[in-house]
Amino acid sequence: MNALIVFSTAPNVAMARKIVGVILKKRLAACAHLAPVGESHYWWKGRLEKAREVAMTFKTTKKSLPSLMRTLKQSHPYETPEIVAVRIQAGHPAYLKWLVKETRF
Repeated sequence: MNALIVFSTAPNVAMARKIVGVILKKRLAACAHLAPVGESHYWWKGRLEKAREVAMTFKTTKKSLPSLMRTLKQSHPYETPEIVAVRIQAGHPAYLKWLVKETRF
């Protein structure tokens, strides 16, 4: 399967919208979903931290992934942003066809 879901976070809705706008304008993802209410707990530089974050989910293709990852890293304010991709094993055929069609550069 050529389709992927990429997960990331942003520190606030404004930054998430900015990142999503850059990604979508470059056609590196067919769509993005923002979930603005979340709290992350994590280890950072030897300390246990917590922060409010906005979850970002991008639907993209294997071909677009390297450029999406590079653009996301460049657009992101975090030193080490979460960028995790997982392969879509199955899905509605029409949706997957649309995803591939809309994700091109």
